[in-house]
Amino acid sequence: MSNKAPVIAVGGATGRVGGRVARLLAEQGVRQRLLVRDASRAPALPGAEVAVVGGYEDDAGMRAALAGTSAFLLIPGHETSDRVSAHRAGVASAVAARTGRIVQLSFAGAAPDATFTYARDHWATEEAVRASGLPWTIARMNFYLDVLPEFVLPSGDLAGPAGDGRVAAVARDDVAAALAALLTGDDHAGATYELTGPEALTLGEACVTMARHSGRPVTYLRETVEEAYASRAAGAPTQIELDGWVSTYTAIAAGELARVTADVERLTGRAPQSLGAWLEAHPLALAHVDTLG
Repeated sequence: MSNKAPVIAVGGATGRVGGRVARLLAEQGVRQRLLVRDASRAPALPGAEVAVVGGYEDDAGMRAALAGTSAFLLIPGHETSDRVSAHRAGVASAVAARTGRIVQLSFAGAAPDATFTYARDHWATEEAVRASGLPWTIARMNFYLDVLPEFVLPSGDLAGPAGDGRVAAVARDDVAAALAALLTGDDHAGATYELTGPEALTLGEACVTMARHSGRPVTYLRETVEEAYASRAAGAPTQIELDGWVSTYTAIAAGELARVTADVERLTGRAPQSLGAWLEAHPLALAHVDTLG
């Protein structure tokens, strides 16, 4: 492999999406630099070097990690009060390092007044990316389809204040495949894509699908917003976490996650997975549900 080949910087390379992207790029023989906090957790992949940084806010570390890169995949950091500041710092480091372009993973419906509180953070990050002066591409993911089974309680209840709203949930594998395509493809500069699954389901419909495929009782339990806050208060989460968890459901209720697009297929050449297809491939996803109730 030539040392002159482009190098792609992958943020969040130890995470569930960033790690998937890194593996896909390795399978394609793409040179990449994995941005991680802990080198011991970095995946060992052919054509990949590891750059240890203290987060996106580590200016010196980020500049060194991004030097000579053709693209930088900006995966969102952990949900904290200073997350946007960290993202902005990462963008500034990319500018200083003169990386070729930025590909940002954002969220569906990102806006300053989005119902989902984290989508407001994504919007602020998008603004920084667009203002950077670097070529950019934004991929707005819908809610992760993989997480729906995780939200089902051992009792078989999926509880939340989502009403009859619909969510076009998308599998992490499909998000990663789309990001890999954006990082290696051309003609995406200045484009914003919306990554969704093939259908928009109510949580009630999702529960029917999960019950049918798992053989376990799964029921949508409607909560009020007040009940949702109370039920998620165990474990002393931060207010930011509470607001994020509850507004996931209220964003569905508001119709902000219902739009279905063909962008995953457009970018990857294959249709995204439905909930039913994903469950067929992951038959133990609901093994935590107590069939004895």
